[in-house]
Amino acid sequence: MHPQESAAPSAACPLSLTRRDLLVASAATAAAGSTVAAEPTAPRPAAGAAPLHKLTLTVNRQPYTVELDTRTTLLDLLREQLHLTGSKKGCDHGQCGACTVIADGRRINACLSLAVLHEGSQITTIEGLGTPRQMHPMQAAFVKHDGYQCGYCTPGQICSAVAVLDEVKAGIPSHVSADLTAKPLLSADELRERMSGNICRCGAYSNIVDAVTEVAGRTA
Repeated sequence: MHPQESAAPSAACPLSLTRRDLLVASAATAAAGSTVAAEPTAPRPAAGAAPLHKLTLTVNRQPYTVELDTRTTLLDLLREQLHLTGSKKGCDHGQCGACTVIADGRRINACLSLAVLHEGSQITTIEGLGTPRQMHPMQAAFVKHDGYQCGYCTPGQICSAVAVLDEVKAGIPSHVSADLTAKPLLSADELRERMSGNICRCGAYSNIVDAVTEVAGRTA
């Protein structure tokens, strides 16, 4: 027999345990803990439908009042509820620019902007710039200079290009503007920098530059 097993309890510590007693107690405690952990938790109640928010805004000069989930992006509102599918969902992370629209005079990535942030806003999509029979000058220039290949990015490219000319006209500098206080000139470097957020996977960049430059010359 192990000497610790036959040792009598100390008079100073009547509750002292033998080594075997300690192992048995530890095993029992661990088993009880695992039993408690294994007990099934009560099922969570099913989540209810998300509350809807009423939103009023103007898109392509037409007023709309819609009810939507507060998590809805502006892009999904335009495409799924208003059926304006010109604005494309490319990366859905704000990296390709295919979803670019003009909101209150500024170009934005519609995929990154919640629709509820645009209460009372004026939104312009590619459909609002022109029609096949009456094209916007930028649309006509893209056709003339073959500023597209597959055409997927073209709506965002055109909306962005229209806003770029407004930015230059307003004197807003870019990251490559040499003098932040002088009126920016639409050089090739300026144009490439300002349009850098719109990616063309087909590589029609030189034709896009030609199209925007032509329209800029008309409006100078």
